[in-house]
Amino acid sequence: MLFPLLLLLFICQEGKNIEVEPSETIIWGPGLKPDKITMRARYIFFQLVDSNGKKITRERYNICPYTRSDFRLHSTCFNLKLKVNVKHVSVLSMEFKGPVYEEECYCPNTLINSWLEDLQCSKNYTQIYHDLIPFNNVDFNEIREDIIKAYNRPGSVSLCHYVVKSNKIFRKCYGKYVDFKIFMDSILLSITRKVVLPDIEFFVNLGDWPLVPKTGKNYPIFSWCGSSDTKDIVMPTYDITESSLEAMGRVMLDLLSVQGNTDTPWKRKVEKVFWRGRDSRLERLHLIDISRKHPELFNVSITNFFFFKDKIDKYGPGQSPVSFFHFFKYKYQLNIDGTVAAYRAPYLLAGDSLVLKQKSVYYEFFYNDLVPGKHYVPIKSDLSDLVEKVMWAKKHDEDALEITKAARQFARDNLLPRDVLCYHVVLFNEWSKRLKSKVKVLDNMEEVLQPTHSCECYNAKLKEEL
Repeated sequence: MLFPLLLLLFICQEGKNIEVEPSETIIWGPGLKPDKITMRARYIFFQLVDSNGKKITRERYNICPYTRSDFRLHSTCFNLKLKVNVKHVSVLSMEFKGPVYEEECYCPNTLINSWLEDLQCSKNYTQIYHDLIPFNNVDFNEIREDIIKAYNRPGSVSLCHYVVKSNKIFRKCYGKYVDFKIFMDSILLSITRKVVLPDIEFFVNLGDWPLVPKTGKNYPIFSWCGSSDTKDIVMPTYDITESSLEAMGRVMLDLLSVQGNTDTPWKRKVEKVFWRGRDSRLERLHLIDISRKHPELFNVSITNFFFFKDKIDKYGPGQSPVSFFHFFKYKYQLNIDGTVAAYRAPYLLAGDSLVLKQKSVYYEFFYNDLVPGKHYVPIKSDLSDLVEKVMWAKKHDEDALEITKAARQFARDNLLPRDVLCYHVVLFNEWSKRLKSKVKVLDNMEEVLQPTHSCECYNAKLKEEL
């Protein structure tokens, strides 16, 4: 099977054709190791270089800083050939004897450290180690029933109890609204197809708000969002996880698509703050007040009224949603909390506009690695300095651009599909080391089955162990 990838030949700048130098093209990404890294979209990045040896970037030419391509498999293949042509000149030619597996194929690597090394996972997981500090020696035989009793509140809390045993997944859910279990199921199913996880037991909060007070009992609960006054163990959000698993597939928005659909150069962007969102926090209404006083600086609107329906006359009517890719026609983007942390933060960072981020008690798994003033412009939680910070950005355009580039690089280094997979596996692996009680499947648990898919596993060692 041959996957030829042809890159663009010329890039136009102010009416002049700038020629690409094929031999200097830089190529990287997990797609270059398709026999070792299984993803639905095996993506590759290309850094183009011009005939003068200079990297072609958006700031110099009217293109994306990197060109990205991907390929997908729908069945296991052998003798896969990957060829990259630039200007009809071959700059990369690779052949893989195989097998090269498709996403649904269950043939996990039996060695977790080998899998982490193949993906070149980060060595920096400060948030994981911080979150696990209170849980060094966990005995679920002592706390399991207490956790269920404390959080089995069907009207307000939805919780799932998971066990991974012999790389099979089992769960029991509690609560009235447990539909979001599909997201946890999806990442566990995907990971266990790729790598054999250690036996683990854990509870997952299916709601937005973190559950475990810092001053309360040491109950280990995995959540998609953390806060300064709770001690939940934070995972990548269901949103970025789902978009990573289905990258450039059935989801409408993912990190790779954002980087490929922001085509307005910095100098041509509208110098206003752009924001759309529902009325899930009072500060969002306050934002409308601010924008009406400074229409020259803001293009912001509420898209849906749910929490403050009594204020529609003042702050409405609700405006139609706008494609996220159109956000980046504007130079400034606002990251303001919703019910908890705004889960759009990864996509804003991956775009090529300046992010102004509200100070918040809530955080996602990567927030503590962001540096204010380097990756984003911080604003006060009550938005009282928002206008001042926008005016600063307008007066310091070069500094704003440097922050924007650093944010995008952070997203590329930490938030792409590979990174989301790595984070989950490292978290589960570290968690397994802290379990004192023997992991067992309880009688009331149901198995979460892998998709029905005919795929032969050629890993002889795995066959012997199974």
